[in-house]
Amino acid sequence: MYHAIVFLPLIGFLIAGLFGRLIGARGSEIVTTSLLMVSAVLSWIAFFQVGFGHGTTRVQIASWIASGELQVDWAFRIDTLTAVMLVVVNTVSCLVHLYSIGYMHEDPHRPRFFAYLSLFTFAMLMLVTSDNLVQMFFGWEGVGLASYLLIGFWYQKPSACAAAMKAFIVNRVGDFGFSLGIFLVFVLFGSVAFDSIFPNVAGLAGKPFHFLGYDWDALTITCLLLFMGAMGKSAQFLLHTWLPDAMEGPTPVSALIHAATMVTAGVFMLARLSPIFEYAPVALTVVVVIGATTAFFAATVGLVQNDIKRVIAYSTCSQLGYMFVALGVGNYGAGIFHLFTHAFFKALLFLGAGSVIHAMHHEQDMRNMGGLRKHIPFTAAAMTIGTLALTGFPGFAGYFSKDAIIESAYASVGHGGFASSYAFVLLVVAACMTSFYSWRLYFMTFEGKPRWGHGHDAHGHGHDDHAHAAHGHDDHGHGHGHTPHESPWVMLLPLVVLSLGAIAAGFAFKEYFIGHDFEHFWKSALFMGKDNHILHAMHEVPGWVVWSPFVAMLIGFALAWLMYVRSPEIPAKLAAANPALYRFLLNKWYFDEIYDFLFVRPAKWLGRFLWKKGDGFVIDGFGPDGVSARVVDVTNRVVRLQTGYLYHYAFAMLIGVAGLVTWYLVTRG
Repeated sequence: MYHAIVFLPLIGFLIAGLFGRLIGARGSEIVTTSLLMVSAVLSWIAFFQVGFGHGTTRVQIASWIASGELQVDWAFRIDTLTAVMLVVVNTVSCLVHLYSIGYMHEDPHRPRFFAYLSLFTFAMLMLVTSDNLVQMFFGWEGVGLASYLLIGFWYQKPSACAAAMKAFIVNRVGDFGFSLGIFLVFVLFGSVAFDSIFPNVAGLAGKPFHFLGYDWDALTITCLLLFMGAMGKSAQFLLHTWLPDAMEGPTPVSALIHAATMVTAGVFMLARLSPIFEYAPVALTVVVVIGATTAFFAATVGLVQNDIKRVIAYSTCSQLGYMFVALGVGNYGAGIFHLFTHAFFKALLFLGAGSVIHAMHHEQDMRNMGGLRKHIPFTAAAMTIGTLALTGFPGFAGYFSKDAIIESAYASVGHGGFASSYAFVLLVVAACMTSFYSWRLYFMTFEGKPRWGHGHDAHGHGHDDHAHAAHGHDDHGHGHGHTPHESPWVMLLPLVVLSLGAIAAGFAFKEYFIGHDFEHFWKSALFMGKDNHILHAMHEVPGWVVWSPFVAMLIGFALAWLMYVRSPEIPAKLAAANPALYRFLLNKWYFDEIYDFLFVRPAKWLGRFLWKKGDGFVIDGFGPDGVSARVVDVTNRVVRLQTGYLYHYAFAMLIGVAGLVTWYLVTRG
């Protein structure tokens, strides 16, 4: 069964990728989507078998690397954490495949698109089933490759190519740290296999590692390097800049990246390596601070974005910060719980946004929307459910998982000190801002007067526009005065399934992730040290702590209603009264400009210098005809020595032997 779960997406990729022209676009859609549906059904079966049955299972595939002490097998590690991730990845991926049949119906390159989607899924499955760090790194790089291919899918658009390169390059920074962490693990443990590493971690607690003339705490420096990789993949503060630009890809890709693959890889990696991180409290403190800062930073930027997909993208960045705070305070179950529930409502929001974009003929600017609830009521209802889940409305999925993280942050204040206090305050403030920008999105899109009729340019702002990006023809001539229309059933059916998850996933599974059934459900998949009592402490926080995210959510909703329904003139007045702050947030704290100044421009200058001075002046231009011409002349003369006669070569060899013997006798004498 596990072989089928992992390899069916790979088979779909190979069929659509190699034989897409032969079987056609429709054949590629049917094959890849059908295989993903089978994989998703098997994943749910595995989830109930593993979570409510036996513990860890190891499935050997093949021997992979044998080099001295380094022995790496290709094997599947199947435990509750793996089963949860299999459900998340394959459920969302199969729904994205189904949704894409309707969303991408105009694109002539659908076989390539569906092949890439299946490759993305396979790479993520390789990551979550990994039995060792090298296999995890293989999947880690695989999702990076697939994200590059999918973000830049419409390669005719320069912005899409730039966004794909940005995602690839920024992730190289994190991946460099991750690879160093893997090397250090091998140095410390003599193995990269989890079964060999985890039992021996306690013996290295507090042990030094001598490097660059200093003694470092071995496990702390290891975990910080590993977390550097997680910061890149999961778009944490300082390495977050690629995530919003990833919106240049088709909307289904955004849903897959943000809900089930890529960005969840870092969260999974920290949870999988919880036996190591539990013995590195300094590293966990760094995780808490970075996570809380990310949650706050991304929420502030989301307040003023006008692109419907970018608002949801910054929401993802912020929610990932919540997950890392949970991991940092030692509540690994709460972090994975939020990953689990977030997958449903974030995929719902992105696919709902895609339905809006489809109805608006590829328009993405919310300032050109409004009043859409009457025209696309089904999509509006789905977006309402997703918004309620994201903002943490009682009873919906996000309420159980997000509130648990905020309570965990407060419960760890006595143990975590300033970092936990810092996290608690920032998470509550971020919850208020999350509610504000989420309802701002809903009100600007679905309520108020229509802003998409005659007299409005419905296509003047950054839009998906795969019609002319992929086909080369103008598909938005009917944009002025067109009536928005509901999406086809193949796009609406995934919204129904995800809506059910956004409503029920929290209540149905809360006891298994953060409740009384935690130990029975997780068994040994997540490790919590003997001094880690966060699961007990989070249920004993004061009442005002429990109510704080709910009050923050109400404040955000009230402000959004006041500013975008009751008195729509307020936002413009606020922006005019605080122009510096508005520009600061609109320009995403100027991180892109700072990185451009510090890294991009110097790199371009160095490249231009080596091109003009090194290649152009020295190699091509130095001397009469350049160094390269002189090298060619010398080479031509040397070639003449190659006569092809055996006795010439034998004579040269004898001269060489005579010279070697003479040198040996002289030096010995």
